[in-house]
Amino acid sequence: MQTALLYVVTVLIWGTSWLAIKYQLGTVETLVSVAHRMALAAVCCLALTVLTQGLVRLSLRDHGRIFVQGLCLFSANYLFIYAATAELSTGLVAVVFSTMVILNALGGALFLGAPLQGGVVLGGCLGLVGMGGLFLPELANLGWSESSLRALGWCFLGTLCASGGNMIAAGSLRRGLPVLTCNSWGMIYGAATLYIAAVVLGLPITVETTRAYLGSLIYLAVFATVLAFWAYISLIGRIGADRAAYTTLIFPVVALLISSVFEDYRWTLWSVGGLALVVGGNWLAMRGVRH
Repeated sequence: MQTALLYVVTVLIWGTSWLAIKYQLGTVETLVSVAHRMALAAVCCLALTVLTQGLVRLSLRDHGRIFVQGLCLFSANYLFIYAATAELSTGLVAVVFSTMVILNALGGALFLGAPLQGGVVLGGCLGLVGMGGLFLPELANLGWSESSLRALGWCFLGTLCASGGNMIAAGSLRRGLPVLTCNSWGMIYGAATLYIAAVVLGLPITVETTRAYLGSLIYLAVFATVLAFWAYISLIGRIGADRAAYTTLIFPVVALLISSVFEDYRWTLWSVGGLALVVGGNWLAMRGVRH
């Protein structure tokens, strides 16, 4: 039951976070907005850690690993994905990002000694095909210009960073390091890196004081970062990085279901077939998991 709850929490929060992200785009530079998000998340996660289980002391080597995890999960991946989003539709970004299912399976086998499970790999492949059906119009309209290819490259680099962060998180869990302590330090390192990048690039560090901006910032920091990453990394510890990555195929479906209500997204035979493949792939990947 706890595994299923972690899975649902991850999918629902990340599936709805795109609504909040819309309110972050505007007068404040995107990189700076993400830095604000990570800084606020770091403060909240640190407070939660101290209040619930205490901040566990980490070795210098562990801090080095968590620093890299922070770069991968809480800064660099966002920079690459947001750079790609400037050129590509969100549907294309979702399709590329969903390749993390395969990347995590391969990374787990190469770096963690985890066996490649046929059901997970097959389920991931079915899910990727299903994502293609869900976002077929975006794929069909993709122009193979230099800017589009560059954006696809940024998107894949962002996905590689996220997958690398998953591998480090899985390794930390194997060494018995607590999720909240690792996430707190990772968010601190990620926020610091983003602010340094903003200064180096000469971007103004400002905050928009509107209710929409601040409300969405709080939602993204507290729910989409602190809570969702706690649930997701806990999920990695329970079912493995390969199965946990299947959430990247499910939360775009949640986003589309919401879009069909609020933005008049129209379902076609292709998208319905894609949805069926994603759901079927999820069933294959999760067989044998104790909920």
